[in-house]
Amino acid sequence: MSITSFLLSLILVLNILFAIVVIFRERRDVSSTWAWLLVLILIPVLGFIMYLLLGQNLSRSRLFTWEDKQKIGIEQTIERQLDEMRSGTFEFSDEHEQASQELIYMHLLGNEAPLTQDNIVEIYTDGHQKFESLLDDIKKAQHHIHLQYYIIKRDALGKRIRDALIEKAKAGVKVRVLYDELGSRGLTRRFFTKLRESGGEVEVFFPSRLPLINLRLNYRNHRKIVIIDGKVGYIGGFNIGDEYLGLNPRFGYWRDTHLRIQGNSVHAIQTRFILDWNQASYSNDIEYDPVLFPKPDREGKIGLQIVTSGPDSEWSQIKNGYIKMISLAKKSIYIQTPYFIPDASLLDTIRIACLSGVDVKIMIPNKPDHIFVYWATLSYIGELLKAGAHVYIYDNGFIHAKSIVVDNQISSVGTANFDIRSLNLNFEINAFIYDANIAEKLNGAFEEDIKLSRILTWEHYQNRSKWIRFKESISRLLSPIL
Repeated sequence: MSITSFLLSLILVLNILFAIVVIFRERRDVSSTWAWLLVLILIPVLGFIMYLLLGQNLSRSRLFTWEDKQKIGIEQTIERQLDEMRSGTFEFSDEHEQASQELIYMHLLGNEAPLTQDNIVEIYTDGHQKFESLLDDIKKAQHHIHLQYYIIKRDALGKRIRDALIEKAKAGVKVRVLYDELGSRGLTRRFFTKLRESGGEVEVFFPSRLPLINLRLNYRNHRKIVIIDGKVGYIGGFNIGDEYLGLNPRFGYWRDTHLRIQGNSVHAIQTRFILDWNQASYSNDIEYDPVLFPKPDREGKIGLQIVTSGPDSEWSQIKNGYIKMISLAKKSIYIQTPYFIPDASLLDTIRIACLSGVDVKIMIPNKPDHIFVYWATLSYIGELLKAGAHVYIYDNGFIHAKSIVVDNQISSVGTANFDIRSLNLNFEINAFIYDANIAEKLNGAFEEDIKLSRILTWEHYQNRSKWIRFKESISRLLSPIL
């Protein structure tokens, strides 16, 4: 046997052993297992490197800890709410909350997400409105500003936000900024130099420890939240950059959904920020201070839960929330998402809703920002078209909203897309809202978007070219690891 043949045989054997020892030992999703096996077998050496960078399982990792968490009183609230729901003594604020009791209970038990019933919620679907509101709240901040985004760009909007933070830091407001290294890969440390010099603090989520190598590349913090003085919280799909104002010719108008929240749910968003911050920080951990969790200035009547998920979680809680919402539907389901790559459980749940006569409407973009994801999306969409779903292609730019509304009663808005990456690999955060007025407003925005969209019919989908069918097949095959 030649040396070349021996080396090739050795590589093949090592790849098989690696697949058995590493992939099966981690008990990942079956579809993901087969996708990684395909990569390892077809491209042995490169596949091994890809797995090290993209395939590690964090499910056993204890990444987020905060010893002071119990001081907030969340644990006591959760136990009380669980006990009252079990005994039937919980006081729901309205019939929509009560109808969603199973969903609320699931988030309480599985995600430690307390239900708060005193919230005020404003909806933003336009970037100009969202960022003007955010800048106004930053200007009014008196004690602290906690800002966390997946993407922060060093363009005009990025500089405007940064400069506003610098002014507040100079005025004595505690400013903390957390961003994801991969999402904000265009940033340099110099971008925030003046903010640090003014007393602000900046941390990076999962930074590279070695030049050009990041063994946690595949697991990104996709959350986009802001907390101001512990009284105002922002959560949704907008990142920070000019393109989110519709200024990128490639995408055109940017259609997204973001929430501004006042009420006790801000405390849950604050807790999430602190957990993420302390994971990223090595010497500037946030310790409990009652001023971080003040009593709300205004009281509303909207019930909601702040739910988070990530690859370190035992359960995919946001995905479970989507599945439970869909299974509760009796009349309608409205979904807006830029990427639609559901796993088998989520796809089957939506298909069953379609076949049960529920009016399922799904809106996706007319252009890709990630080409393989786009073709995989069309593949999955085709299955639901066959089952009777109504699919709309948004033609007025790029739709990036991540929202679902069921029966015009309950809704969810946040950072999680309807794809495997968001629901299994990224660190995400969503608000699950139990209020008919908010649901009606989100559905109203959807109906307005339909006027700027074209419908994709089953007949039209069947007539797609063989080349498109081929691209869909390849993309779908890789979809578990996209």
